[in-house]
Amino acid sequence: MRNICVIGSCSMDLVVTSDKRPKAGETVLGTSFQTVPGGKGANQAVAAARLGAHVFMVGKVGDDHYGTAILDNLKANGVRTDYMEPVTHKESGTAHIVLAEGDNSIVVVKGANDDITPSYAIDALEQIEKIDMVLIQQEIPEETVDEVCRYCHSHDIPIMLNPAPARPLKQETIDHATYLTPNEHEASILFPRLTVSEALALYPAKLFITEGKQGVRYSAGSKERLIPSFPVEPVDTTGAGDTFNAAFAVALAEGKDIEAALRFANRAASLSVCSFGAQGGMPTRKEVEELLS
Repeated sequence: MRNICVIGSCSMDLVVTSDKRPKAGETVLGTSFQTVPGGKGANQAVAAARLGAHVFMVGKVGDDHYGTAILDNLKANGVRTDYMEPVTHKESGTAHIVLAEGDNSIVVVKGANDDITPSYAIDALEQIEKIDMVLIQQEIPEETVDEVCRYCHSHDIPIMLNPAPARPLKQETIDHATYLTPNEHEASILFPRLTVSEALALYPAKLFITEGKQGVRYSAGSKERLIPSFPVEPVDTTGAGDTFNAAFAVALAEGKDIEAALRFANRAASLSVCSFGAQGGMPTRKEVEELLS
């Protein structure tokens, strides 16, 4: 069992389902409302734990009922919460999600996630023995992402940076990341002057651009490769990217080659969209392996 450390956001998702996404100034009627645990960090931690990794979550929640629910959910999914800290001066993070027209729109309020400082994150890394992979995203302060990537690079700890939500990255942070996993939109912000092929060629076996139902594109050095996804009828696409990142990280940490790891991650992500909620459809290791075989 590999040790995965996830540094990132833990939030509560407030999810509205509607047949139609409202335009600016428009009111539409929804069909349902649910409150479910989320946050890109927590999603990736839960997904990695269900896929068989030993997972440590590093983050913060508010000292409120959402915070309690978030911590209880992590523990229920087998995620270690030794490095989760409630804060009293901010509310827990929330994500306000509209599911409509076969896709989602999300507004994130960081709340306590904004208190994940570089020193807090690195102190946790120094205390965890033998980390096989670090996962980090961008719903936490930019300086924390930069410093954690720098720390991992200098200590030979593999780190997967999922640059979502999208924002420009410092060149040294790109250089320090072992793996970089943007979607098409995020890649266009990271590399505004490059085509997809140019960016991939610049970072072979490091940059992996997800293309939704098309699959994942990367450069194997001599040629560009597209590893196709698995066709399904989606119920809720929220959390598919987080499942992909977690599965990819677990597979790489276990020593799978890149293409095998990508197939594993694509299969896990395809399963995750078949149920409601970011974490609701995240598959177990057994479910993924049975379908792959």
